[in-house]
Amino acid sequence: MLTVLINAYACSPDMGSEPGMAWNWCVNLANQCKLHIITEGEFRYKIEAVLPTLPQGKNMQFYYNPVSDDIRKMCWNQGDWRFYSHYKEWQHKTLQIAEHIIKEHQTDIIHQLNMVGFREPGYLWKIKDIPYVWGPIGGLKQFPTAYLQEVGLKMSLFYRIKNTLNILQIKYNQRVRQAVLRTDLLIASIPDSYSAIKKYHKKEPVIMSETGCYLQKDSEENIDRFYKATFDIMWVGKFDFRKQLDLALRTVAKIKHLPGIKLSVYGMGSEKQYTHYKKLTEELNINDHIEWCGNIPNNNILEKMKTASLFFFTSVSEETSTVVPEALNCFLPVLCFDACGFGHVIDESVGIKIPFSNPSRSVDEFAEKIEYLYHHRDSLAEKSRNCAHKQEKLSWENKAKQMVELYHQTIENFHRS
Repeated sequence: MLTVLINAYACSPDMGSEPGMAWNWCVNLANQCKLHIITEGEFRYKIEAVLPTLPQGKNMQFYYNPVSDDIRKMCWNQGDWRFYSHYKEWQHKTLQIAEHIIKEHQTDIIHQLNMVGFREPGYLWKIKDIPYVWGPIGGLKQFPTAYLQEVGLKMSLFYRIKNTLNILQIKYNQRVRQAVLRTDLLIASIPDSYSAIKKYHKKEPVIMSETGCYLQKDSEENIDRFYKATFDIMWVGKFDFRKQLDLALRTVAKIKHLPGIKLSVYGMGSEKQYTHYKKLTEELNINDHIEWCGNIPNNNILEKMKTASLFFFTSVSEETSTVVPEALNCFLPVLCFDACGFGHVIDESVGIKIPFSNPSRSVDEFAEKIEYLYHHRDSLAEKSRNCAHKQEKLSWENKAKQMVELYHQTIENFHRS
């Protein structure tokens, strides 16, 4: 059994996003490996409550490197660039902890797991004589500027500068370059990251999405939901500009003539964002078709997914996003853009995708696809049944097996060279 040292800043059971991603990787890898996991301390009480209940818990040893509550707030406030200086310092301390672990325990391989953003590779790559894995790596997609049409100058400038910085940083950031060159196995979360790493560093990553599925049973359990009078479209996310809730609302306005159309919106944003979307709903005259559900626990989201007709994912800039595999886990077909990580995961068997174009055309195309599904409920039912095969392909168990195989190959290549 391999012994793996894992760097996972955010790791927690019963959560989505980065904390849930790291937890799911770790608990599944622990079925085949012994893990020494360095993480931040925000979720320590959750980890220590769950760990004794897991059969593989004996193979997971956690080491905590906590930060202050103020730094945690910066981390949760996406876009707060102050966090990176604190995160860099956290990585310095993590290197010291890792070096101590290696002195105490024989270690076969080191894995820089999360956060997935390429800008902060940590410092564990400085450790010599042990094979080093980095990934899944994300953050290298370009924001599609056509979808900046209706935002203010400040927001438009921000995303255009970010696009430029992404290229400059992956090409010229010294620590990123050093980490990439040192890495024995690179894993790209999405095709965009794969292309950027290969283009600017001449290395060949493996593409593997950062999120996964758990195998579910009883796909026939609620096929009747696709034939009910109410066509319940589900949208989940923060009211973040990247999520493009505007597109979902404008799409509903195009199809509001269809009896029973309803869009259930799960999530919240700032007061300003909420006011904006409520006003847009009134302007579009779709109040009767929109249900504002607010923030609810993840388990409740999953229960709602099991009764919805369609998962509508309008995001234009992120990795794979946890909610997309969660929808597949609930046998819920997905409508999204053919882009980022989710575009790599969703195919015609379980959903429908449209290409990037511009907001107006996207609304028309989304509306056309929904109207087709509305009138072809058998297609929805078939896509729902096909989710079982997609779950198997994307399952955490399968991903862990692939990763362990990659570990063995990497160790063999490392010692051969």
